[in-house]
Amino acid sequence: MELLPENLQLLRTQVALVTGASRGIGRAIALELAKYGATIVVNYAASSAAADGVVETITSAGGSAVSLQADVSQADQVDTLINAIIEKFGRIDILVNNAGITRDTLLLRMKPEDWQAVIDLNLTGVFLCTRAVSKIMLKQRSGRIINITSVAGLMGNPGQANYSAAKAGVIGFTKTVAKELSSRGITVNAVAPGFIVTDMTNDLGNTEEILKLIPLGRFGQPEEIAGMVRFLATDPAAAYITGQVFNVDGGMVMA
Repeated sequence: MELLPENLQLLRTQVALVTGASRGIGRAIALELAKYGATIVVNYAASSAAADGVVETITSAGGSAVSLQADVSQADQVDTLINAIIEKFGRIDILVNNAGITRDTLLLRMKPEDWQAVIDLNLTGVFLCTRAVSKIMLKQRSGRIINITSVAGLMGNPGQANYSAAKAGVIGFTKTVAKELSSRGITVNAVAPGFIVTDMTNDLGNTEEILKLIPLGRFGQPEEIAGMVRFLATDPAAAYITGQVFNVDGGMVMA
C-alpha cells in the first residue's frame, strides 16, 4: 500500500480501532483507513502473525499502526483493549466493528453452542466494543462508529439462522445507538456486504447459482467494502449521515 499525499490524508489526526482486522474485510478496512492517514489499531483474536503482517504493511509505507489481541465477545478483554488504546494514544475517533464468525448449518441441525458462539461474537461483541468506545467519544463530543453487518441480516440465508439473526440485530442496534449518541456529534452507521471474496466465501460450492442472484454478476472485493467504510469515517463528507445501512452487494438487495 501507499499513503496518500499529506494534503489528501483526511484522517491524519484520527485513531481507528478495527476489530477482526488481521484478514479479509477487516484487513482491507485497516489498510484503507491507514492510506488516508489514520493511526490503526489492528485487533485480532488468534492470529498474531497475520495481525503483525497488517501492521508491517502499514508502517513500512510510513503509516502508524499497532496490533492488540482481544476476544471482543468477552467484556473484560474489551475493557483491557480500550484501556490500552487510551493509554497509548489518548483517544479513539473511529470504531469499526468487523469481527465475526460463521457456524453454518440448517436450523434443525444447529447446536446451541453454534448458535451462541455466533451471537456472542457477531452481536454481543458489537455491543461491548460500542459501549466501551462510546464513553470516550461522548467526552470527545465526536466519533464515527461503523458496524459491519450483512445482506443476510436483511434477507436471511438458509443455513445461517444464527448469522442472519446476529447481523439483523446489528442493524437494529445501529439505529438505536445512532439516536442515543447523535446529540454529541457521534455518527453510527452500518455497512452490509454481499458476497465478498474472503476466506469465509472460499468454500462456497454453488458459485454459479449465487452469481445468478447478483445483478452485477460477480463477487465483491474487500476493498469495495473498505471504500464505503472510509467514506463514512471521513469529515465533512459523511458528517450528516447517521443511523443508515449501506448495502455493498452488487445489487442483491434493492429496497
